[in-house]
Amino acid sequence: MPTPSTPPADALFRHRAFAAFWLARIASGFGFQMLSVAVGWQIYAITGRAFDLGLIGLVQFVPSVLLALPAGHVADQFERRRIALLGQLVAWAAIALLAGLSLSHRVHELGILLLVFVLGVARTFESPALQSMLPALVPAALLPRAMAVNAAAGQAAMIMGPALGGLLYVAGPGVVYAVAALLYFASVILLTRLRYERPPPRREPATLKTVFAGVHFIRARKDVLGVISLDLFAVLLGGATALLPIFARDILHTGPWGLGLLRAAPAAGALLMSLWLARHSLQRHVGPIMFAAVAGFGAATLVFALSTTLWLSLLALFALGAFDMVSMVIRGALVQLDTPDDMRGRVSAVNAIFINTSNQLGEFESGMLAAWLGAVNATVFGGIGTLLVVGLWLVMFPGLRRRQRLQLETAVADAPAAAML
Repeated sequence: MPTPSTPPADALFRHRAFAAFWLARIASGFGFQMLSVAVGWQIYAITGRAFDLGLIGLVQFVPSVLLALPAGHVADQFERRRIALLGQLVAWAAIALLAGLSLSHRVHELGILLLVFVLGVARTFESPALQSMLPALVPAALLPRAMAVNAAAGQAAMIMGPALGGLLYVAGPGVVYAVAALLYFASVILLTRLRYERPPPRREPATLKTVFAGVHFIRARKDVLGVISLDLFAVLLGGATALLPIFARDILHTGPWGLGLLRAAPAAGALLMSLWLARHSLQRHVGPIMFAAVAGFGAATLVFALSTTLWLSLLALFALGAFDMVSMVIRGALVQLDTPDDMRGRVSAVNAIFINTSNQLGEFESGMLAAWLGAVNATVFGGIGTLLVVGLWLVMFPGLRRRQRLQLETAVADAPAAAML
């Protein structure tokens, strides 16, 4: 029977502000995943150059790193819902323009890349504002479930969004962009109806000290530093998914259908685990569980590296995604709960830089090692490296190792209550 410290499973969606937030994230998530497929196909159809596909990632990566700290400062200085709304409106306008240009057959490569860059800027400012809003939408006891449900929406969008975008692309890229624009517009409408309580922020001028305050805060908080840096190095070393085409063709001797299954397996594991975490709150031993999950991620990477059968590789990747989701939910909730509300935007922005950098550099590191050592040895190196990082972090961050609860005992029991729509 649920206790006051363990709310019932359906308590989360009794907070209508969170329900609106979650539906908005689903709509924009599906829209973005569909758009990503269409942009890649359209660019390659226009130019026929693989190099141009890399430019799509570059024009999104540059603003996500260069503008992340200013975006975090803005999220802490102004009303976050309005910042998120403005970001989504700009993104909607860029996607709608892509749809109009494609449907009228007046689109060209430079125009697509420019609009994708605008979309990247909008998402850079939107992201820390949205992430910082979440703790204010539900009580602190429900935050881990809220993050798990939010992650489940993201995983569902990653699995089904590209497939839906690919199906709609048969009718042309303009149709995909038009549907994505409609989904973003639905997200905007939902965000306009979302209300939550937040004390008026203390305005500070945008100086180097205030912009980099998130970096200084993370350095001063051992648990937050340990969580964010553990994520950085685990993702950096454990980037086996970047080498999936090599494993599919040369080691598992399967075709494109097998590669599709391999790519879907981590997302499927993450999705199912996020659904389980949405119903079962993590209340005790969160530090040991987080370290065990990251170690499980490394072990699953090793099993995948040494597997020569498709079914075992799929099982290892499924487990990899599930372990990663456990650690991600704990890490995300711990960072949010250990950070004061007036610092959450800047800390979220620094965390986003770490995540984006580790994802990009992790793929680069895996590719370089694979070229040097071979795909199997490179992946084994990544799995062993992840396990070594876990052991080292257990020694370097004893407070995190002994952490029992997500919320510190000295912290306020509940986040501000969400206002009703």
